[in-house]
Amino acid sequence: MASRWVDEVAERRDLDVTWRIMSLAVLNEDKDVSDDHRAFLPRSLRYARLVASLGEVVGAEVIKPLYDALGTRIHPGGQKDAEEVIAAALAELGLDAALARYADSDEHDAALRASHFDGISRVGQDVGTPIIAVNDVAFFGPVISPAPTGEMALTLWDGIVAAASYDGFFELKRSRTREPQFD
Repeated sequence: MASRWVDEVAERRDLDVTWRIMSLAVLNEDKDVSDDHRAFLPRSLRYARLVASLGEVVGAEVIKPLYDALGTRIHPGGQKDAEEVIAAALAELGLDAALARYADSDEHDAALRASHFDGISRVGQDVGTPIIAVNDVAFFGPVISPAPTGEMALTLWDGIVAAASYDGFFELKRSRTREPQFD
């Protein structure tokens, strides 16, 4: 949701957005998480490895489109078969199907971990995904649903920028009251 929102804002504001990779599998590798969550982590790692690897092999410009192609199939699409998700995402982007091999390769894990820990180093250990950085200030979040559009997207962006402008601002939090809502 946050990435969709940032796309919306970037269309209306002069933003220089750099997309990086954060891995829930890396984040939770040493944590005690539920069995349901633990069961998802190997599949999550495959997706993160694919995105990180293609960022290295194809170029950083593929990170966001690949993330979107995978995420659209996984979340609103409800697809659970990683092979199908990966094949369809690569095809959507006109990428060689043979690149799917990177989902099961640790060849670019150093780049994946570097990107992940770059984000964590900006916000601290007690966070999740997403992480957003405005200039040199980063936050966990925003966790939003649905992704705001139009003026509401800009209003939220302005609030994030305002919060980032105050060095002593650290956290806002409330419990989630709804599941993600995709349009």
